[in-house]
Amino acid sequence: MTTWLLAGGGTAGHVNPLLAVADTIRRRAPEDTVLVLGTQEGLESRLVPARGYELVVIPRLPFPRRPNGAALRFAPAFQRTVAAVTETITARGVERVVGFGGYAAAPGYLAARRARVPLALHEANAKPGIANRLGSRLTAAVGVAFPGTPLRGAQVVGMPLRREIETLDRAASRAEALEYFGLDPERPVLLVTGGSLGARRINATVVGSAAALLAAGWSVLHIVGGKSEVSDPNLPHYRMLDYCDRMELALSAADAAVSRAGAATVSELTALGIAAVYVPYPVGNGEQRFNARGVIDAGGGVIVDDAAFLPGWVDSTLVPLLADRPRIAAMARAAESVGVLDGADRMTDLAQSARVG
Repeated sequence: MTTWLLAGGGTAGHVNPLLAVADTIRRRAPEDTVLVLGTQEGLESRLVPARGYELVVIPRLPFPRRPNGAALRFAPAFQRTVAAVTETITARGVERVVGFGGYAAAPGYLAARRARVPLALHEANAKPGIANRLGSRLTAAVGVAFPGTPLRGAQVVGMPLRREIETLDRAASRAEALEYFGLDPERPVLLVTGGSLGARRINATVVGSAAALLAAGWSVLHIVGGKSEVSDPNLPHYRMLDYCDRMELALSAADAAVSRAGAATVSELTALGIAAVYVPYPVGNGEQRFNARGVIDAGGGVIVDDAAFLPGWVDSTLVPLLADRPRIAAMARAAESVGVLDGADRMTDLAQSARVG
């Protein structure tokens, strides 16, 4: 019987792989105890208790980016947090710490080292964040989702995915998926999604190009997200949703996809062998373009800048691609060749092998 402390959170990119590993631990060893270190402000404050795990809350302490008053206050506050996490590790008998990046991860990493507890970490993005760059100096057990991630000692384990994705039989569930979304079983399906908040450029361009996409003989399943500014064109074979609670069915229906290149999205599409056009998010540190690099190099996807994803590009490039069904099939096989379905098991194995450095 082992007590684990899983550290990380803030965004879905940190919380979802954390929960996938937590579920794998619980499935393998129901008698183990899993604690999650997070903040009150992040998604973990809602998702972790809802999944049945205890959340150990610490203050949200963003790393200071420039010398100012906040930077002066950061160091003592950070040291107090590390001390508190170390005390939790000792008091609760934690035997292994696994981090996933985000605000809660760095205090967990330093506390694990201080308490001399084995530490492992997982980096979801091809371009690592600050916390995991720090953590990789403290352990040899460093798992990454994508080859080429620049962390010391990185081992490719893939992305820990939700169990319903890991076990998804797309062929067996396709008929159910098409019926659920009201799609024609005689037409291939283009899945379009920009994530839970949507993607303005993707949404506007796809709605503006709806007639051309449908004329190519495809159905469109368009998940616009929560802040969409587009209206449903109300065309036959075009299905628009604000949200999708059954994403596994959307993936079962999909013959190709247009999406952002977030780490989880790229990992799910490649693991399931779905050809995709990736439109990386244009703001931030550019990690989405790096996330898609492996599948693009393998021939399993096409990448286009957000600014270039316009109706003209759809007419000149996407519509001819969709018309070439043998190429779509070849892209799907190439995507699957770089995908990993058992990332949660592989990351859990790595965490169990970790030793005190």
